[in-house]
Amino acid sequence: MPLSRPDPDDDHPDDSRYLDGAAGALGIEESSGEGRALQAGRNNLQQLVQLRWLAAAGQFGTVLSVHHALHIRLPMPEMLTLLAVLVLFNLACWLRTRWVPSVRNAELFAGLLVDIAVLSGQLYYSGGVTNPFIFLFLLQIAVGAVLLPSRYIWFTVAVTGGCFVALTQWHLPLLVPDMEGLSLPTHYIGGLLICFAINASLLVIFIQRIGRNLRQRDARLADLRQRAAEEEHIVRMGLLASGAAHELGTPLATLSVILGDWSRMAPFAGDPELREEIEEMQVQLRRCKAIVSGILMSAGELRGEAPVVTTLQAFLDDLVTHWRATRPHHGLDYLPDAGLPKVRIVSDVGLKQMIDNVLDNALEAAPGQPVSLRALVEDGQLVLRVTDRGTGFLPEMLERFGKPYQSSKGRAGGGLGLFLALNVVRSLGGRLQARNRLAEEGGGAEVEIRMPLSALEPLGLPDNAAHDAG
Repeated sequence: MPLSRPDPDDDHPDDSRYLDGAAGALGIEESSGEGRALQAGRNNLQQLVQLRWLAAAGQFGTVLSVHHALHIRLPMPEMLTLLAVLVLFNLACWLRTRWVPSVRNAELFAGLLVDIAVLSGQLYYSGGVTNPFIFLFLLQIAVGAVLLPSRYIWFTVAVTGGCFVALTQWHLPLLVPDMEGLSLPTHYIGGLLICFAINASLLVIFIQRIGRNLRQRDARLADLRQRAAEEEHIVRMGLLASGAAHELGTPLATLSVILGDWSRMAPFAGDPELREEIEEMQVQLRRCKAIVSGILMSAGELRGEAPVVTTLQAFLDDLVTHWRATRPHHGLDYLPDAGLPKVRIVSDVGLKQMIDNVLDNALEAAPGQPVSLRALVEDGQLVLRVTDRGTGFLPEMLERFGKPYQSSKGRAGGGLGLFLALNVVRSLGGRLQARNRLAEEGGGAEVEIRMPLSALEPLGLPDNAAHDAG
């Protein structure tokens, strides 16, 4: 069971997250980070208990060997009493691991202080600084550096250093045959102190660096696992969407024929109100057919459609015009920057759907209120800011922004729009961020899309004059 390295800024050992595709629902779940953190603390205490059993056995064997085999007289009652205290304390810690599910870093630190105190007592009765086992203090520092955050580690160094200094002045002499009455030179003791301080500092620094590198590696691996799970999630949703698009093709075509027949029938053609409603239904039906065609095109099933090269202004103008036409009862304030460059880009269906998704989310957040789209270029990146006048995002939604099934609309399976938008932007090397606007800004929420223009430029594609407004 490996030791769990804590986060330097958390009083609990580091938590981790994993993603798992939920069968049938295609869900991505997050494990309980708090529960895993508490379990990590308990596991660390178990490891510390095991190490303490080994230390107690080693001290017992060493004391008996030195006293009886090497004939060096030691104060056996005192030293064995200290050892018995350590054994009882470790037994209490073992029982705690059996009964208590959570252990804080402060408890681990207190346990290390007990170990340091017992070791200091053993060294006091066996020669103090003249005992070669005094450098076992470094083992306590190493264990602390692995188990504890920085604020505890350096305090551990200070405590062990203080014990080291105290043992240079106060200790019972080690009665070694033929060496009674001899003492270590002052300069030699000073050198031991300097050596201890250097070793302790380097030990902490390098263990911290190794731990930081391991955390960064784990974070990168977790990010890669999350992205792989999200990509698999998107592929599976794409397969479902493609199948649904195939199935919807026939009923949509049937509805189109029926509406066409109705529009030519006298009872409907002679009633302006009914004729207007039929025309509205035909507009929405064409929109549905366009969405289905877009899904099939994104899935690579419409081979006749080639990528269209246009200009940035024409792409945005067409997008806004289409959005307004398909949502005639809702307003969209389009605010293009006067300095938009006249660059050529690829008019991609997925990119259009992604921006439409963000606009639709803003519209649903504030029904009846106009949505604002501002377009500008900053540092070679296309920046699109979509704002609404709704109530804004909940704090927990901002923390998990872009995760699937995080929606305030109360619908099962909701929250996929921003999740898909985030992955489209990420595939282009961009970013998608959200924030709640201040009251003086008008309130509501703002979603910002940033994409490098270089990712949108055509590579090896001929210009399409029919679609080029430039």
